[in-house]
Amino acid sequence: MMSVSSSRDFAQNNSVQIFYPLSTVRCVGPVLFRDQLARDIGCLLDVDDDVLSWSCRSLALSHDGQVYKPDFVVERAHLRFVIDGVRDDAPDWTQSKAIDAGFPYEAIAASALPRIRLKNAKDLLRYARYGAPLSDRIRLLAALDECSRLTVAEALIVFREIKPVAGLASMVLHRFIEMDLDERLIGPESIVRRKRD
Repeated sequence: MMSVSSSRDFAQNNSVQIFYPLSTVRCVGPVLFRDQLARDIGCLLDVDDDVLSWSCRSLALSHDGQVYKPDFVVERAHLRFVIDGVRDDAPDWTQSKAIDAGFPYEAIAASALPRIRLKNAKDLLRYARYGAPLSDRIRLLAALDECSRLTVAEALIVFREIKPVAGLASMVLHRFIEMDLDERLIGPESIVRRKRD
C-alpha cells in the first residue's frame, strides 16, 4: 500500500491541470504546469529575450526516496538552470540537489513577479498560435527600417492578411520586433521597433 507521503509525491509529480493562457512559444516538450504561479513564470520566460528555450518539470531530483520535479529547466546562450516557484510544500533539499546535478537554481515567489510585464506577456500569448504572413512581416519591417520606430496604432495599419493585433503580437513573440513590456500596459501609443541582434 502506498504511504500518504508517497501518494502526495506521486500526485505532485504527475498531476496535470490547465492554466491560462494555453499557448507557449519557447516551451520544449510537454506543457505541465503545477499551478498558476508556474504558468505565470512560464509567460515571463516566453518574453525574456535571453531565454532560448525552457521545459516543464523535465528534471527529476531525488532525496531519501522522495522525488521532486522543479517547475522549469531554462536554457540561455551558455547556461542551463532550474527555476522553481516558491511554495510552502516544496522540499527544502531542492536547491542543493539541483546544484549537485549541475544546475544553478532560482526560486521565484508570486510576490516577486513584475505585474505589468506579466499582464503584457499574457496579452501577447493569447496570440501565440498565430504567425504573421511573410507579406505582412516584410511590410512592417520595411516600415520600421524607414521610420526606425512606430506606435502600435501606426504599426497595425500595415497588416493586411492577418488580424492586425494577432500579427503584431506574433512578431513580438517571435522576436522580429520589440516593445517595452515593463513600463505600462501595451496600448496604441506603445512604441514598436525592429529587433536587432
